[in-house]
Amino acid sequence: MKRILLFVVALLCGWSGYAWERETVWPKGKMPHRQDHQIAAMTDEAGDPKFNADKHRVAYLEWFEQPDASVRNGACMILISGGAYESCCDVGLIKLWHETLTKQGIQCVNFVYRTPRPVGLPIYQTAWEDAQRAVRLVRSQAKKRGFDPEKIGTISMSAGSHLALLLATSSQTPAYERVDALDTIPCHINWAIVNAPAYVTTDGETGTPATRQGYGLDVKLSDVFKFDEKTCPMSLHHGGNDIYSPNGSTLIYRELRRRHIPAELHLYPNEGHGAFGLERGIEFMNQMEFYRKLAPKEDIMVRFASDAGRREKVTEDVWPEGKMPDAQEHQCKPYLEWHFPQVKKTDAIQIIYSGGSYEGNDPDGFEVAPTRRYRNALGMTVVTMKYRTPRPKGLAKHTTAWQDLQRAVRLVRSKAASYGLNPDQIGIMGSSAGGHLTLMGVTSSMHQSYWPIDEIDKLPCNVQWGLGIYPAYVLTDGIDVPNTTGGNDDSAVIVPDFSFDKQTAPMFFIHGDADGWAAMNSVKLWEKMRSMGIQCELHTLALCEHCFQNHASPGTGSYTWMEQIRDYLKKLKVLPVIQE
Repeated sequence: MKRILLFVVALLCGWSGYAWERETVWPKGKMPHRQDHQIAAMTDEAGDPKFNADKHRVAYLEWFEQPDASVRNGACMILISGGAYESCCDVGLIKLWHETLTKQGIQCVNFVYRTPRPVGLPIYQTAWEDAQRAVRLVRSQAKKRGFDPEKIGTISMSAGSHLALLLATSSQTPAYERVDALDTIPCHINWAIVNAPAYVTTDGETGTPATRQGYGLDVKLSDVFKFDEKTCPMSLHHGGNDIYSPNGSTLIYRELRRRHIPAELHLYPNEGHGAFGLERGIEFMNQMEFYRKLAPKEDIMVRFASDAGRREKVTEDVWPEGKMPDAQEHQCKPYLEWHFPQVKKTDAIQIIYSGGSYEGNDPDGFEVAPTRRYRNALGMTVVTMKYRTPRPKGLAKHTTAWQDLQRAVRLVRSKAASYGLNPDQIGIMGSSAGGHLTLMGVTSSMHQSYWPIDEIDKLPCNVQWGLGIYPAYVLTDGIDVPNTTGGNDDSAVIVPDFSFDKQTAPMFFIHGDADGWAAMNSVKLWEKMRSMGIQCELHTLALCEHCFQNHASPGTGSYTWMEQIRDYLKKLKVLPVIQE
C-alpha cells in the first residue's frame, strides 16, 4: 500500500513523472523583487492549456527519487535548466541528467527559477536570488534526504550555466537581504559541471549572444563573477561554434588556474549551442573523488601489452646514407617503423612519436607503444618515429627533430599507395616535446626545415590532423623549461616557432590541469586556431600532471584518453564510425 501511495504522490508532484516531491523556495510573502509577469515553471508545464500562472510565481525544487541503496554515495546534484532567462526550457536535459546521475548513486533535485527576465534589474537578478536560496534549502535537507551537506554540485546549461557560475564563484556576495533563519546557511556549492555558459564575456553580458565571439582587446570576462574564497572546482563544456562564445569558458578556466582551483575544460569542434560530454563530467567527479574513492591506478604498458593487433613491422631509415642535414655525432640515428594491422579498417596512417625534452625519445615507451597497439587493434596503420636527440649544438632545440619529421611525412606519403593506403590521410601525434614537434608539423609545413635532397622531397609534408598530448614549450613563459607563470598571464603568448600557415590542420589537445608544462599551452593554441577558423578539440584533466596516462585510475579522463582520440578520429572520418 505504501508503494502505491508513493507512486500516486510522484504522479501528482512532477512535470516529468519522476519527481517525488516539490518544494517552494520562498516563504509566503517573503520573495524579493516579486514581479507579476514572472513565473516558475518548466516549459512543458507552462505550455499546458490548464496552466495557472498565479499558482506558479515562486521558484521551487523538485526532488527526485533517492538512488538505490546499493549505489547511494552521499552526493547531491542540483539540475539547472537554461532558456535565456526567458524560460526554463531544457526538459529533455533535466530528464537525461536525472536518470544518468541517479544511476551513479547521486541524489538529484531540479531547480526551477523565475522567468522571464525581470524589469529594471540585471537579467539574472531574480534567478540568482532564487538560486542562493535554493542552495540553502538543499543544504538544510541533507540529513533528512541522506546526503552530505558538503557534497552538493550543480549541472547546468546556457543561462542556467551563467547562474551556476554565479553560485560557484560568488557565494559570498549576497543576492538578497536575509528573510529568515534559513539564510544563515551557506549557499556555496562544492563543484559545478557547466555546459555552454551564456553571457560570460563583456560582448554579450547584457543578454545577447557574444557579438564579437569573445574576441577584441576590450572583450573581457564579465565582472559579475567575484571568484571568492569559496569558488569551487568546475568542469566546463563548450562547442567551438557556439554563438555564446566558448572564449567565455576559456576565460573562466584561466581564472581558476590563476587561483590553483582544480578544473577541467572540454571544447568540442564544430558544435553549436548545446550540452556535450556528460561522460567527461562524470569522469571529472570521479577524478576529484566527489562521490566515490578513486580506483587503484593501472600501468598503461600492462593494459596494452599485446601486439596481437599487428600483422607486420617494417623498419626504414629516415635519411639516405650521407644525406642527413645538420648531422651531429652526439645525436642518435633517426628511423621509422611501420606497424600494419591484422585487419585493415581504414586507409589512413597515424605517425606517433614520444617526448623527452628533446634530450631523448623512445618509440617503444609508454607514450607510443600502447596507443600504437590500440590503433592497430582498431584496424589502423601506425608509423612510429625515432627522431634525433639530444638537442643539437648551435641550433634551436627542435631543429633536427623537425627536419626528421618533415622527411618522415614525405617518406610515408611516398610509400602509402604501395601499401594500399591514402597518401592524403596522414596524421601526426606526439607528447610533451613531441607535442611541440607535432605543432611544428601541423602549423608550419610550408616552411622548409632543410634543403631538398632527392625526389621524395618534392612531395608536400603537410598532414591532415594532429594529436597534441600535453605539448610543451608552446608559450613564452616556458620556451625551454616548464611554464614559470603557468601560462595564465596575458604576457605568456605563443612562441614564434609556429607559422600557422594556410595548410594548418585541425588538432586534438589533451592536457593535465596540474601539469608544470601548463595546460594553458593547449588552451591558448585552441583559442588561436579557433580565431583562424580551424575547429579543434580540447580536454584538460583535473589534478593530472605531466605524463598523466602512464598510471591512471579507471573511470577518469586519464584512463579513457585513447577512446577520446578514437572518437575524434571518427568525427574526422579517419576511422569508420561503426567499429566491430
